[in-house]
Amino acid sequence: MAIRNKTRDNLWTLITTPTIWAVHFVLSYGSVAYGCAPNENIFQGIGGYRIFVGGLTVVALGAIGFLFFRALGEWRRNGGRIPHEEDSVEVRERFLEFSTVLLAGLSFIAVLYTALPAAMMVDCR
Repeated sequence: MAIRNKTRDNLWTLITTPTIWAVHFVLSYGSVAYGCAPNENIFQGIGGYRIFVGGLTVVALGAIGFLFFRALGEWRRNGGRIPHEEDSVEVRERFLEFSTVLLAGLSFIAVLYTALPAAMMVDCR
């Protein structure tokens, strides 16, 4: 079976969504920690940081969602079946596409859980 898509998946496409989650994690927690760092007034509101984390979350979820549906579509167009047991270029391509789909789903959930504290907390306590 020949690969019918124009793009070739590789390890870079595989690690893109976890990288988006990691950047989201560092920027979210780092920005709120920076805002609460003086620790002089623990009841200080974090409204601006909550907006920043919310916007960052929307961007991260959009990028991860795009990559998820791109990989899922390519996996389905190229046969979309498991297991990936054969030793051929086509099977390796399908395996990378399926792995990208799984990592994108995991990264999507991880971004939601990373943003959850900023959505629920209103001050630096």
